[in-house]
Amino acid sequence: MQQEPKHGPRFWLGNGILALAAVFLLFIDHAAQWMGTGAVALWMGLVAVGVYLIVKDGR
Repeated sequence: MQQEPKHGPRFWLGNGILALAAVFLLFIDHAAQWMGTGAVALWMGLVAVGVYLIVKDGR
């Protein structure tokens, strides 16, 4: 009898995107100098996509 994996690929992709958002947050000052307020919008977009993927995993 095989066990079903606890988390699917969407969960891991969402966590990867959230990790990328966390690293991006370390360099937000440099990104804001280059992109202006678009840097914050990009960070919020990354977080939103990451959370969406984790929630939609549904396991």
